[in-house]
Amino acid sequence: MDLTAQIKKNLISRIKDSNDLNFLNALQTIFDSSEQELYQLSNEQKSAIATSRMEIENGNFHKNEEVISEMREWLKKK
Repeated sequence: MDLTAQIKKNLISRIKDSNDLNFLNALQTIFDSSEQELYQLSNEQKSAIATSRMEIENGNFHKNEEVISEMREWLKKK
């Protein structure tokens, strides 16, 4: 039996045997939250992400090292 199946079997058994309402409510909360999106994004945020992904695909970005180097040069001039 693979690890996933073993864990599922163990969880099912423990849930069936439990009469602890707090424990069962906590599990229900975990299951409910795992079914929802982790982040609720606005349409504006989704649009900004799509635009950013297109810019990356088109090569319109700077590597992190380049930006850090430019910032260090700029700070030396201050």
